[in-house]
Amino acid sequence: MPLSRKRSEANSMRLDLYLVAYSGQLPRVQFLGAVEAALAGGTTTVQLRSKQDASADLLDYGADIGRMSRGRQALFLVNDRVDLALALGADGAHVGQGDLPAPAARRLMPRPAILGVSAGTVEEALAAERDGADYLGVGPVFPTATKPDAGDAIGLAGLSAIAEAVRIPVVGIGGINAENASSVITAGAAGVAVVSAILQSRNPEAAAREILSRVEAAKVERGEGPAHPGKRET
Repeated sequence: MPLSRKRSEANSMRLDLYLVAYSGQLPRVQFLGAVEAALAGGTTTVQLRSKQDASADLLDYGADIGRMSRGRQALFLVNDRVDLALALGADGAHVGQGDLPAPAARRLMPRPAILGVSAGTVEEALAAERDGADYLGVGPVFPTATKPDAGDAIGLAGLSAIAEAVRIPVVGIGGINAENASSVITAGAAGVAVVSAILQSRNPEAAAREILSRVEAAKVERGEGPAHPGKRET
């Protein structure tokens, strides 16, 4: 796939700033307020993620996050639970290596639904691409405490190797913040996935805006124009 087409697909999926919305220990009102603020700051994709919450709670969270995402023209995805993604009318789902296998998820959510797949090696990335993934969540790029079972960091070199090996966009995840976001884009990523750097910030809107500005600047440096010229009007 030509690089220009790869970039066009990444832009159409709005992967620049990808918020992994994990409630953790945050009270409901604070969690949803942080997500809404992040969207106001320019977040382009929100993934609802929780391995602990009951289905009813995820449906409740998802209804609110889906509404907020649509209001900001952002993508709304659900981690792992393809059934909940379908029930919520989400734009798609994201599955990890230990979740529902990508071929099964693709059968349940045929295109135009978006399917993301996690990958930490070139081999996993190529397999996910063959199995119907539309983009890859690649990492952990840097060490992270948000997901202790994420494995060893693959570094920017590992991210770059995967980005060069596949024809679909990749999103870097793991330990990413405003200080290192531009290096992830320079290494070949279409966007950055963030959890704590936004959700644990005192000002999630400002945090999201700063990270997105770093991403956009890095894309301009590698010859890409803004993905969403009118997107950031609030």
